[in-house]
Amino acid sequence: MNELIRNTEEKMNKTIAVLEREYKSVRAGRANASVLDRITVDYYGVPTPIQQMAAVSIPEPRVLMIQPWDASTIKEIEKAILMSDIGINPQNDGRVIRLSFPPLTEERRKEIVKDVKRLAEDNKVAIRNSRRDALEKLKGLKKSNTITEDDEANGEKKIQKLTDNACKEIDELAAAKEKEILEI
Repeated sequence: MNELIRNTEEKMNKTIAVLEREYKSVRAGRANASVLDRITVDYYGVPTPIQQMAAVSIPEPRVLMIQPWDASTIKEIEKAILMSDIGINPQNDGRVIRLSFPPLTEERRKEIVKDVKRLAEDNKVAIRNSRRDALEKLKGLKKSNTITEDDEANGEKKIQKLTDNACKEIDELAAAKEKEILEI
C-alpha cells in the first residue's frame, strides 16, 4: 500500500512539474528564453533545440538575443522561429537573431490568463485521475484481502490529502502566473 501511495504522489508531482514547464513557456510580455524550449531546428537532418545550437541571452527586458555558434545555421534558426507558434517575428542582422516582445494588450492578457486557467484545470483533472486510479487499486487490494478495511480507509485519507495538496499547489502556480501576466 505504501508503494501505491508513493507512486500516486510521484505521478502528481510529475503533473505539477509539467504544468510549471508549460507556464514557463507562456509568453507574458517580457523576454523569457523558455519560449524557445519547444522549438527545434533541422541541424544537419537532426531536430535540435535552439539552446543546443546558440547562446540565448536577454540584453533588455523585452528582447531575446540568439547568437548561433555556427553562423551558417542562422537562417535555419530564423525559419524554425517563424514556423513556431510564439507569434514573434525574428530580426536577423547576419550574426544574431533578436526577438522583440511587444507589450501585451489588455485583450491579449485576458486570453493568456484564460489559457493559464485552462492549463491549471487540465492538470487538476490529471491529478484527480491519478487519485481515482489509486483508489481503484486500493479497492482491488481490499477485495483480494491483501489489506484490511482500516488500511483501505487510511490509504484513502492519504491519497485524498495528496490530491488536496497537489490541487492547492496548482492553484498557487496559476495565481502567481496570472498575477505576473496582469502586472506587466
